[in-house]
Amino acid sequence: MVSWEGHIVPFFVTVAIWFIATGLIAWADNRERATFTRAMMIGGVAGITGLVVILVASLVAEVWAIYLGFIGALMVWGWHELAFLTGAAAGPRRGPSDPSLTGLARFRQAASTVMHHEVALALTALLLISLSWDVPNQIGATVFVLMFAMRLTSKINLFVGVPNTSSEMLPEHLAYLKTYFGRNRMTALLAVSILGIAAVTWWFAQRALAAPVGSAEMVGASLLATLALLGVLEHLFLALPFRDGMLWGWALRQRKAPAQSSGK
Repeated sequence: MVSWEGHIVPFFVTVAIWFIATGLIAWADNRERATFTRAMMIGGVAGITGLVVILVASLVAEVWAIYLGFIGALMVWGWHELAFLTGAAAGPRRGPSDPSLTGLARFRQAASTVMHHEVALALTALLLISLSWDVPNQIGATVFVLMFAMRLTSKINLFVGVPNTSSEMLPEHLAYLKTYFGRNRMTALLAVSILGIAAVTWWFAQRALAAPVGSAEMVGASLLATLALLGVLEHLFLALPFRDGMLWGWALRQRKAPAQSSGK
């Protein structure tokens, strides 16, 4: 039986945070580069606060602590995303791809554009796993690892090639990353990725439905199921002719305005 507090509320909370947080990060990294230092300072404070929140929430297996740990994990994740999209932590290579490279050489070059970011994410995931190994509330680490895995599959799919490489959310100073995208095509990897994340969504949803009504386990599983469902949606965006900028046009408005005025 579907529960309002155990299923519906977590669903809307996750969607709302995902939509607002994505838009705020897009807004911050599409502003003038002079604002990036301040944005990173604010993001750093938020990230460290999120880590503390995860640690505090991990000691309590109550509904409020589940929400707290969930929000804390997204704060840490947002810090990493801001660092990547502002260019503070991307990779040692900051230029377009060499079109003459193929195979493993092309992969190595592409990996060097995001290496620092991926290593930072992996180390953070390992840190959260170690801190949450034997605690009552492991939602923070689970959320971060789930998002890391879904983001990694999306990047690999973009490298291999997807039907829709819409990248309106990518700021102009990272436009060179588009040269590492594969050609527009549907691949078995993308299909398997969508099915795999859908299976994870189904597993979390089944746990949410089977948990005691109103319990912390039900709320946590519902949050994770919704997060995984959003991952399915984002991978579907790679397969369907959908412009992701349509959802966050308000966040990209300050970037589009100069482009329109320069053409007059």
